[in-house]
Amino acid sequence: MFVWEIEIYVIFITYEHCSVVEFRIKIRRKEDAMSQHERILFAGDPHGNFKPLIAAVHQYHPQAVVLLGDYDLDMPLDICLQEIADLTEVWWIAGNHDFETPVKYSNLFNSAYSDRNLHLKVTEIAGLRVVGLSGVFLGRVWYPPQKPKWLGKYHYLDSQLPDVLDADMPLKYKSAIWHDEFESLKTLRADILVSHEAPGSHRHGFKVIGELAHAMGVKTIFHGHLHENYIGFIKNNIKVCGVADAAVSDLQGNMLT
Repeated sequence: MFVWEIEIYVIFITYEHCSVVEFRIKIRRKEDAMSQHERILFAGDPHGNFKPLIAAVHQYHPQAVVLLGDYDLDMPLDICLQEIADLTEVWWIAGNHDFETPVKYSNLFNSAYSDRNLHLKVTEIAGLRVVGLSGVFLGRVWYPPQKPKWLGKYHYLDSQLPDVLDADMPLKYKSAIWHDEFESLKTLRADILVSHEAPGSHRHGFKVIGELAHAMGVKTIFHGHLHENYIGFIKNNIKVCGVADAAVSDLQGNMLT
């Protein structure tokens, strides 16, 4: 969507006094505020249905899209999104469903978009600093507000057989949010946090995610997982946008599909 910025110039010439007064007309297109809100789109859990996201990219032409997990992939993610590959940047975090089977896991983590994983790092996207938190809280690892059963992956691995490596960790454990990695994020700074789990704004959310966002200076959280569209606020005036399954949101939390 665009508005038009218009400058008007008109030329008057008076021969009697040999004077010239000149005005010119120039019209140029300028992105309006709404298109700025749509420069990044956030996609709720597709569960195999990417049509709403693809349609939104064709309609709104975002600079980037961020996927919030739970893809249920029966083919690599880049194949599912090949129609928009040349139209926008694709970034993602993982949800619990993406660790259910080796096929689902490989189709995400070994896809052509494997380097677009936002988990545990801050990435500048369309002029904003976005940080990602994949996975879910698991009782066998850490389920806030309870204390973590394992301080981190290596604490867990050290308790296993000597030849068990990180690559051998069960997929269920790979889907977990680990306490040490979570805490390390608090040293970073970001504008937007994208997570699969919800913060305390949702009845099934976790207060610690809001605390993480505050520590990082985050202003807005986008999350999936719970299949609800809503906008809320938590402590420190942090805005939370829940994005339902197969829904697409703009930067303001407005649902576009």
